[in-house]
Amino acid sequence: MRAIVQRVSRAGVEIDGQAVGRIGEGLLVYVGIGRDDGPTDLEYVSNKILGLRVFADQVGKMNLDVAQIGGAVLVVSNFTLFGNARKGRRPAFTEAAEPAMANEMYEGLCAKLREAGLEVQMGRFGAKMAVQATNDGPINILLDSKRGF
Repeated sequence: MRAIVQRVSRAGVEIDGQAVGRIGEGLLVYVGIGRDDGPTDLEYVSNKILGLRVFADQVGKMNLDVAQIGGAVLVVSNFTLFGNARKGRRPAFTEAAEPAMANEMYEGLCAKLREAGLEVQMGRFGAKMAVQATNDGPINILLDSKRGF
């Protein structure tokens, strides 16, 4: 499982001009599911998102996680995180999970974050989405459950 986690002051996702998810301060998470991913990968990425200390404390040091600042999370499915562009110019997506399994894992990630007490907004799996964000920092963190970062 791969994720790009962005610290944002606000973010939203629209489908056909209609807002489907919107947050203020928090994390925008693009998540891709690999064909070999399972419960261990889901646990790894959810724990990393919950524990990332990327928000400033009272002295300006990145020392607080999203729950500690009362922030929210917007999770957007993004199979292109498994795009492989090593050969040629057109990415191959053969490492991405099949849609049914990927959607189940995507929903599972959102459920785990909610269970931890976070406000979680979502895009719509498989839809063409317009995502707007104001990246705060900019802060962008890459997570990959298979590579341990």
